[in-house]
Amino acid sequence: MAQPPLTLKRWKRVEYERLVDLGAFEGDPVELIGGLLIVAEPQNSPHATAVGAADDALRAVLPPGFIVRAQMPIALDDESSPEPDLAVVPGRRADYQLAHPTRAALVVEVADSSLQFDRREKGSLYARARIAEYWIVNLIDRVLEIHRDPAPDPAAPHGWRYRSVSILAPPSVVTPVALPSARIRIADLVS
Repeated sequence: MAQPPLTLKRWKRVEYERLVDLGAFEGDPVELIGGLLIVAEPQNSPHATAVGAADDALRAVLPPGFIVRAQMPIALDDESSPEPDLAVVPGRRADYQLAHPTRAALVVEVADSSLQFDRREKGSLYARARIAEYWIVNLIDRVLEIHRDPAPDPAAPHGWRYRSVSILAPPSVVTPVALPSARIRIADLVS
């Protein structure tokens, strides 16, 4: 007897946020990505260290009017509430007391075992949200992958992708699009 194909339950962000408020995921590292609940992988020491280093590097160059949020949700659309390792958002912390930000000037993911997922799934998701710049701190190759210029692409998982991808290694520096006076050493992100 043939088994009928399985049906995935797609969640709306409001449903997900209600379950979070009720404590349904207490202690479980989950994100809502494209309507699906994704369990985040545990952080190893190199990952945690790189998140902290990137956080320090970004905070050191931020002008007034921007903050860095570490591993906190961004309410991108009706079916996605990812928790990037870092997000540079406009405003002050108090601005997000009642609701998560819906946009970011820059999103950063630190990747080792999640590298392919971060490139393909999250890259497409952030491009669909029209986040102008997305960085992947690639711990495998010890480089920074810079994704810019989001555009529609029906072949991408979420219908969008970044048209420009560049890779920088130490001793290069990077200047975020939203922070044109800032210069961050790649060595401060990947070493």
